[in-house]
Amino acid sequence: MKKNSLYKGTLQNIILKLLSKEVKMYGYQMTQRAKELTKGELEMTEGALYPLLHKLEGDGLITSEIQKINGRDRKYYLLTDKGKKQQATQEAEMKTYLFNLNTIFNI
Repeated sequence: MKKNSLYKGTLQNIILKLLSKEVKMYGYQMTQRAKELTKGELEMTEGALYPLLHKLEGDGLITSEIQKINGRDRKYYLLTDKGKKQQATQEAEMKTYLFNLNTIFNI
């Protein structure tokens, strides 16, 4: 990640939100989509992304599947039902948090 350490605390929320908008995504695809949506402000590193993906998978929030693409294995990640519920909960919490920040900072 670059430019803004505030993103670090919300990386799990960001990953779950990205996966909630797509059927499945692979790691590089997530990094590029986040970068695109934030106009380059959020650059997730592999060192930040993959350990969190493994943690989310261990927690049962996401699952993965491997597909062969052009003769190479590609690992896709998908939300589980538990992950969908967690994502909705975290999104509601984030909206409240952002509302409160907006109130404080008059954004």
